[in-house]
Amino acid sequence: MRAVVQRVTEACVRVGDRTIGGIALGLVVLVAIGRDDGPADVRYLVGKIRDARLFPGNEGKPMDRSIVDVAGAVLLVSQFTLYGDLRKGRRPSFDAAAGPEAARALYEDLVRELRAVPLPVATGEFQATMRVELVNDGPVTILIDSKREF
Repeated sequence: MRAVVQRVTEACVRVGDRTIGGIALGLVVLVAIGRDDGPADVRYLVGKIRDARLFPGNEGKPMDRSIVDVAGAVLLVSQFTLYGDLRKGRRPSFDAAAGPEAARALYEDLVRELRAVPLPVATGEFQATMRVELVNDGPVTILIDSKREF
């Protein structure tokens, strides 16, 4: 699994004219499922999202508290294009991305596991064309890969 995690003061996702999900303080997590991903990748990503110290602490440390510590929320948005590969040619290849059926199942597992932390979790709409609006705080943007490729 690959994720782009952004610390935000607010964010929402829209499909057409409908707002599908939104959060105040928290993390926007754009996530892609790889074709070789499974339950261990879900657990890895949940742990990283839950425990990463990305929020300022009381002592002035810029990254000292986790999403749980600040009582924040997660806006989780599926984005298979994180597996886009432009090393050959000008059009991205998505060969490393999981197919829609497998990706949906693991995405739903990820949502369920994050809610069990417990964290408030809002989501986008799987396989929809979405508009994600956010105010990146910091800016703080972190990349996570469950296969530890970066």
